[in-house]
Amino acid sequence: MRLRKKPGLIKQITVLILIGLIIISVLTYFTQLQLATSSVRNQTEKRAEETGKEVLDSVRGYPAYTWLVKYWYEHAEELDIEYDVDYKPGNKTWEKCVLLTEHHPDLQLHYATSYEIERLSPEDQKLYAEIVYSWLITRINQIKRDQDVAFLFCVLTDAGINSDNAYQDQFFLFSAADPDSVRGTEYLQVYPIGVQVSVAENEEQQAAMRAAVERHEESARDAGLQKPKEHLALAGDYVDYYTYMMFLDGKAVLIGMTYDLSSLKADIRHSTLQGTGLSTLYQIALLMLIILVLYLFALHPLEEVAKSIRQYTEDKDSEAVKKNLTDNLDGISGYAVKHNEIGQLTDDVIGMTSEIDDYIDRIESISAEKERMTYELNLASRIQAAMMPTSIPAFPEQHRFGLHASMTPAREVGGDFYDFFPVDDDHLALVIADVSGKGVPAALFMMVSSIIMRDHLKNEKDPAKALEMTNDDICSNNTMELFVTVWAGIFEISTGKLIAANAGHEYPVIKQSNGPFTLLKDKHGFVIGGMPGMKYQNYEVQLTKGGKLFVYTDGVPEANDSNDELFGNERMVEALCSAGDDASAEEILETVDKAVAAYTDGTEQFDDLTMLCLTYNG
Repeated sequence: MRLRKKPGLIKQITVLILIGLIIISVLTYFTQLQLATSSVRNQTEKRAEETGKEVLDSVRGYPAYTWLVKYWYEHAEELDIEYDVDYKPGNKTWEKCVLLTEHHPDLQLHYATSYEIERLSPEDQKLYAEIVYSWLITRINQIKRDQDVAFLFCVLTDAGINSDNAYQDQFFLFSAADPDSVRGTEYLQVYPIGVQVSVAENEEQQAAMRAAVERHEESARDAGLQKPKEHLALAGDYVDYYTYMMFLDGKAVLIGMTYDLSSLKADIRHSTLQGTGLSTLYQIALLMLIILVLYLFALHPLEEVAKSIRQYTEDKDSEAVKKNLTDNLDGISGYAVKHNEIGQLTDDVIGMTSEIDDYIDRIESISAEKERMTYELNLASRIQAAMMPTSIPAFPEQHRFGLHASMTPAREVGGDFYDFFPVDDDHLALVIADVSGKGVPAALFMMVSSIIMRDHLKNEKDPAKALEMTNDDICSNNTMELFVTVWAGIFEISTGKLIAANAGHEYPVIKQSNGPFTLLKDKHGFVIGGMPGMKYQNYEVQLTKGGKLFVYTDGVPEANDSNDELFGNERMVEALCSAGDDASAEEILETVDKAVAAYTDGTEQFDDLTMLCLTYNG
């Protein structure tokens, strides 16, 4: 029976891509429209911020600006203002400057302070306020033209939190104007000083003014407010933006900017349509190219590969499959087979038969190698354990002190080690150390370091000197550039005196009789093996009857839970204190070990965990 030919994959892909092209074109239009609108809004807001800052700088350029703003507001109806003029001899502002200079020749008008102005007569104060106002108007007129702002102004508005009229009225302090603009009180005219306008019906404008006040960092922090997200107030073809200047008698002084968006909106629509059309054409051209490349470099050679695989399922002739896949494809299809993922597929099919034959042999070889490595690691672990004191409890015949130590490696072998041994009848050497790194290299370095350290401590009762000699010995042939942190001490059994030195190791924990465990932040020297010629310092701790010493490696405080939060020194000290005043050294270690296990709660151990505890009975 002849099978019905199935639809071609290339036709199915083409239909799907065309459907996707239509959907993408529609989404592209609305996306570009949204992006263009958002871009214009963001650019406008950024321009407004820059313009507001420039106006603020212009106002604050006068040292007495706080006095001036208040004076302009309180005497708006009395001021004789000359708007939009050049400062040439003969105009009113120039004459006022000459008059004020005659009255006060030492007064520098541009740099006068509030203190200096307040000492002037009321008439001269009025002259100064009018002069600076005219100067400022000229400056903000220039800013308006440079920044292409439709309206640029400064208003005062009631910003009281409990006020019913907050942000509903605007008192115009000054406004910028173009040379041909009309100053008046009608809508779209440039308002002179003293004009009051109600915006009670415009909630967006009120929100924009409120946002300017809340945006001010100090005001937002004091009021516990979040930084507002919207600063622009849309009103038809205009948009307003406000920048905070200051507070004056409970009113917010704001710099306002108004932008004409009518032409920008037309540009947005035109740009959106043009971008969508071009994007669609590009997508069609790209679609045709993709279909052609897909057929030549993928579908056709893939069909040839599929034929060879079907032939193999029928006759199981692997040699014929190899021949078909390597010799029968030529031209572009052959190039595709040799240089893309289809070529990798042919190689995988060709190599599949021989790989199956080799699979069992490899598994057997891997299993044997794994067993050998497991045996060697177990042997290394036993050798490492044998290097450290294993008599538990340690020194059972000794009643003046108790001693216990433990080590739990993170792997089969570890880089931590501890050691304790009598130096003479009245002195006991104590050592705990942590080698950098983990696994076999750290374990080998640990064994060498422990042997050298033990040898020097036996011959030298000074821990600092023993550390110095150990460091020099290890640095002389440290080709692997490993290092080890060491805490070493000599304990005098008869008196409870401990002489110790620290080479970059964790802080020891001390407990005196009837007192809590506390970290002893001793002075650290450099790590062993890091640099030759290092010096270390001894320090002395006097253990009283019932006192205890606890030393450890960083595997204890750095044990982490499932959230990767560390166990930490604070929890470690709490666990030590929970053991009780009468706890033995072994019980103390068991308490800490249980606390760490409960905290990690099954989390894989990351580092070796080693502890040593000495209790002094007096």
